[in-house]
Amino acid sequence: MNHRRLVPLVLAVLLAGCGIPTDAAPRTVQPPPGPFQNPAPADTPAVAGPAVETLCLVRDDRIVPVIRRVNRPPTVDDQLRDLLAGPIWTERDSGLTSALAGAVTTASATVHSRQAQVAVEAPDDDTGRSDEVLAFGQIVCTLTSRDDITTVAFLRDGKPLGVPRADGSLTEQPLARADYASLIALR
Repeated sequence: MNHRRLVPLVLAVLLAGCGIPTDAAPRTVQPPPGPFQNPAPADTPAVAGPAVETLCLVRDDRIVPVIRRVNRPPTVDDQLRDLLAGPIWTERDSGLTSALAGAVTTASATVHSRQAQVAVEAPDDDTGRSDEVLAFGQIVCTLTSRDDITTVAFLRDGKPLGVPRADGSLTEQPLARADYASLIALR
């Protein structure tokens, strides 16, 4: 047999076996962690309960208060969890987003004398976010929408954390809704 004919035939056989293997059935692929991952499933239904929950989301670089109907009055931790989860699909369809992804990934709060003390962890290094003003504004405006909270202080590792106000200045002092008034969209 001629070697010139054998080499292309062997190459063709080898290349045919170098494809991507197929699975017998579809499999779930987990998205990589990072600033673009939205922890809220796309099919999260809107709950129509008797209680009201206010979350502050973002549209066109403005903070937008959104009212959700929930089954029971939300705790501070409920509101933080729902805020960190981001907008549900109906809210996303109306152009609402969140600046929290990447800027603030986890948070917990305690309330003392009408002040929420929110502990946040350091964000991942390569978050790609530059809108921390909106992110912290979302938390302040969401929590101060409650009757039992008038100010919010931020902590990291138990120490006061300097966060930006709407004017870009950093402060370790407790913040109020008025600190972000220029960013809040009027209805």
